Amino acid sequence: MNINVSGKKVLVRVDFNVPLNKQFQITDDTRIRKALPTLRHILDNGGALILMSHLGRPLKSLKEDGSINVKKFTLRHLAPHLSDLLGLPVKFASSCLGEYTRKAVSDLLPGEVLMLENTRFHEGEEKGDEAFAKEIADLGDAYVNDAFGTAHRAHASTTIVAQYFDKDHKSFGFLMEAEVENANKVLHDPQRPLVAITGGAKVSDKLLLLERLIDFADTVIIGGGMAYTFFKAQGGNIGKSICELDKLDLATDLMAKAKAKGTTLLLPKDNIAADKFSNSANRKLVDSMNIPDGWEGLDIGPESIKEFVTAIEGAKTIIWNGPMGVFEFDNFAAGTNAVAQAVADATKKGAFSLIGGGDSVAAIKKNGLDNEVSFVSTGGGAMLEYLEGKELPGIKAIKGA
Repeated sequence: MNINVSGKKVLVRVDFNVPLNKQFQITDDTRIRKALPTLRHILDNGGALILMSHLGRPLKSLKEDGSINVKKFTLRHLAPHLSDLLGLPVKFASSCLGEYTRKAVSDLLPGEVLMLENTRFHEGEEKGDEAFAKEIADLGDAYVNDAFGTAHRAHASTTIVAQYFDKDHKSFGFLMEAEVENANKVLHDPQRPLVAITGGAKVSDKLLLLERLIDFADTVIIGGGMAYTFFKAQGGNIGKSICELDKLDLATDLMAKAKAKGTTLLLPKDNIAADKFSNSANRKLVDSMNIPDGWEGLDIGPESIKEFVTAIEGAKTIIWNGPMGVFEFDNFAAGTNAVAQAVADATKKGAFSLIGGGDSVAAIKKNGLDNEVSFVSTGGGAMLEYLEGKELPGIKAIKGA
């Protein structure tokens, strides 16, 4: 962080979009904890904190009368826990805007914390409205963006607000810096061999990522639901497994591109098929190219696990984005669990491993291995887009000045 915060009221965009249970209790506070180094740095150096974040998509989940469900989406639920983590009171403003909020900011002293209400309670947030952004910007003397998870959105509080601060009064937070630094380590200066592991349901979700990985990875492993589109493209029988029929030519093109580039493309040789989408379904081990009618592949099989683990163990750099199967079902989690363990084992031997957000993070945590890999990204969609080579608006708004 390269700005002087002493005596300043620092507007900090954090990503506190954390999961809550039905009692509105936080079930995973990782994103809050990851922001603490930035928040403590500002407080310890004489700054006052004005925190802003979104939580969910309240304008997409309006009540029957058309009003916002404040009880469900208020950031007030988070303030007590943040207070406990910081060891000091966290004040709360029931809006990002208005006279009350301006007064609360005016009264804020160095070393104090004020949390603003959910930015997405305002239409101007997701629209990137300049007037809304300007009104928020006027609250602070400096702006820090530590919300990598929303860096791919040109929203008012993540991107537009930055234009109202000069380069000496805006900065990345420590989390944002770490996200970018670790992604760049993989993209621009990897030790080889580089093994990229991709999974998830659809080829279309990871198309740009796959094309990019084939360009610079030594080995690309494809598991999860997207693999069945590749089997179908090769003339295989996939039963009722998930498949994007309109992406068969694309899958063929990707395989051809990998061959031309000399990139090893590993697809599962065998699968665990089920007769229904359920943890209690009947299971059978099948050849990936010959899944019986009425059955669907929900996990990779033992031969695939062996081949994937061997490739991962030989890697010096690893990217993982997406599970190998329906790991939420314990009976179909073996492939994902084995990959998670292999990534941790390779890291222990000196490999650099980047877990690229989303379900991969959930899988690493489920296996208790999140402290045994090099870096776990807090941004699913943002990390995906960054790895695809896109310029993220939230990053450009700070670096582009």
